[in-house]
Amino acid sequence: MAKNLVHEFTKGIIKENPVLRLMLGTCATLAVTTAASNAIGMGLATTFVLVCSNAAISLLKKVIPDKVRIPAYITIIAGFVTIVQLLVKAFQPSLDKALGVFLPLIVVNCIILGRAEMYASKNRVLPSIVDGLGMGVGFTAALLAMGIIRELLGAGTVFGLPVLSGFMDPIIIFLLPPGGFFVFGILVAIAGKLSEEGKAPETMGCASCPLASSCSKLQEARKKEGVES
Repeated sequence: MAKNLVHEFTKGIIKENPVLRLMLGTCATLAVTTAASNAIGMGLATTFVLVCSNAAISLLKKVIPDKVRIPAYITIIAGFVTIVQLLVKAFQPSLDKALGVFLPLIVVNCIILGRAEMYASKNRVLPSIVDGLGMGVGFTAALLAMGIIRELLGAGTVFGLPVLSGFMDPIIIFLLPPGGFFVFGILVAIAGKLSEEGKAPETMGCASCPLASSCSKLQEARKKEGVES
């Protein structure tokens, strides 16, 4: 049980990272990662909604009629997004202003609805919570990595603290959409390498081919081997 929970948590960090591997939520990712503080704020808000909505949908999966499950999921998600938005407005108004429309748009984030449909609606509460937490951590990590790189190279700061002052001039393009796509592409390549999906397939040989019996080249190779032996 514990091993399964660990797997459910860790899969969302690299192997099934919702942004860098599944390519979900890329609109918000590219829009809010001009600063590391915005990235971590968006990531934590999304993680909260993921965990809470997964838990609620897993609890209610036998009550929600199948025909209206998607509207029901969206309603549940919208409730938790509203809670997050009100909390951010009350305690972090500057973050609320920086995230703008992308904070309420968490309601239609493909990551959250996807986990609700694919996982929470089919599994028990605890695994669903762990799944949501793992996906949220992976989402936050991807946003934070992009935010740090873009803010560092584009403004010379990290979390608003000067880092490259006197060393190099800021490269403004990293704060613009082209710079965002460039950093995103680099991180996608790194995530693909770390997940080992880019490995070349193992050589199976001609014997495993379903057309091996009718292959003239294979028959010639076998005759040649017989002559040489």
